[in-house]
Amino acid sequence: MKYAAIALVIASAGLWLSPANAEDEDVGKVLYTQFCAACHGAEGKGGGELADLLTVPVPQLTGLSAANDGEFPMLRVIHVIDGRSGLRAHSGPMPVFGSMFDSHAAERGYGAIVETRGRILSVATYLESIQTK
Repeated sequence: MKYAAIALVIASAGLWLSPANAEDEDVGKVLYTQFCAACHGAEGKGGGELADLLTVPVPQLTGLSAANDGEFPMLRVIHVIDGRSGLRAHSGPMPVFGSMFDSHAAERGYGAIVETRGRILSVATYLESIQTK
């Protein structure tokens, strides 16, 4: 638990250092729109314009909390985004986005780690905000 808290602090710091800065209140929404909506849909309900081209089903993302007894599965979502989940479409650096959500940012230095984690946390927090009741 202590490690998770430290990771969240570091990830939050990335929001201040990344090109999408703190002045933009909707960093996660902007990143989602740029990098996720093509498959998962503009509102996270699936059916994005590229969904039909994929060989794996594209889930809607607004029911993650409902499918997890009302609790948003933040860590699991972070692992899917950064490629640690083992999901076929997200296993490793996402093919379309390269280093934007790369779990291998350590190879590029500390600044890249912080920026990457900040972006991932921003998208995950945005997804948490669009959950249906």
